[in-house]
Amino acid sequence: MKKLVGLLVIAGMIVSCSAPKKEFTPSYSKADFEKEIDGKKTTLFTLKNEGGIMVTLTNYGAKIVSVFAPDKNGTMEDVILGYTSIDKYIAGEAGFGAVVGPYANRIANAQFEIDGKVYHLPQNNMQACLHSGLESFYRQVYDAKEIQTADGPAVEMTLTSPDGQWGFPGNKNVKVTYTLTKDNGLKIDYEATTDKSCYFNLTNHVYFNLKGEGMGDILDHVLVVDANFTTAVADSQLIPTGEIMDIRGTAMDFTTPHVIGQRIGDPMSQLRMAGGYDHNYILNKDQSGKQMTFCASLLEPASGRFMECFTTEPAVQLYTGNFLNGTVIGKRGNPYNYRNGICLETQHYPDSPHHPNFPNTLLKPGETLKSTTIYKFSVKK
Repeated sequence: MKKLVGLLVIAGMIVSCSAPKKEFTPSYSKADFEKEIDGKKTTLFTLKNEGGIMVTLTNYGAKIVSVFAPDKNGTMEDVILGYTSIDKYIAGEAGFGAVVGPYANRIANAQFEIDGKVYHLPQNNMQACLHSGLESFYRQVYDAKEIQTADGPAVEMTLTSPDGQWGFPGNKNVKVTYTLTKDNGLKIDYEATTDKSCYFNLTNHVYFNLKGEGMGDILDHVLVVDANFTTAVADSQLIPTGEIMDIRGTAMDFTTPHVIGQRIGDPMSQLRMAGGYDHNYILNKDQSGKQMTFCASLLEPASGRFMECFTTEPAVQLYTGNFLNGTVIGKRGNPYNYRNGICLETQHYPDSPHHPNFPNTLLKPGETLKSTTIYKFSVKK
């Protein structure tokens, strides 16, 4: 993996998560996630490791429900925003912890063209298609099973999306495997195939708050993102213009550690248009390669919880919960207010179908999309 230079990683300061003093029990149960939707059953899966991390998942939208992680004193907290039952996920905001596809992020004018044919998509973000529409992968029930891997316990989830669903061509087969590794990483492996050419961009829309979900904003978290450039946007629709913008030395530069709230109100036009951070950061790596490299890190100083993100993807969408407004009531019973969570959505660039200078996202018959992202948890004393 790429060496992490100039980050908060100082020898001897980071330790693996130690096991909690007693067995930790979530505030919800497996029964809260059991339901039949369109003839398919939903349920809850639990992954544990010896490092003290516990992860819960549901096959409804292939969602990460919770990650329970200890702080520097061994106190466990759920650091993922979401709900306590399948009914609340169905009724509420679908994106929390969900796999997004077939195409994550924005597609301008809710359409793209392949081989001279125009495909029309749901229009749900002004004139754009955002995250493939209001239904998409995050409201589908996956087939799922628990498996054991060399890296640790895992859940494998599979979904078939028929030709034309939400406007996307091809009979599409998707497999998402969540693995809780021995070194406290939540590894997400994506695979996809199609029998017609189709644009693909898979990610997970998980929101983090290392204080604990529902325990305040993320403005005091310390962030690093290994990116010198972003895809510039023209206005509040956040559609890329095609320009690759150098952000070094600006309020968007996180190549060295910065507290998120320190510069989020900067008058920089890109930040004003987005109402904060909501941008595609181009990682400092081979953009056409598939090397696993460091993407970002996040530290909550009071608890000492520290998370690193590694990915094979070329970019990451940094989003600071600018549209959270208190209408969602979380697992603790507290509202999710403005900037109460942060997303690090590893991805290809938004609106790639309209920008030939962006890395290719067209998946053709006979090809297999493969992508891996790891969120690794530890503690800084």
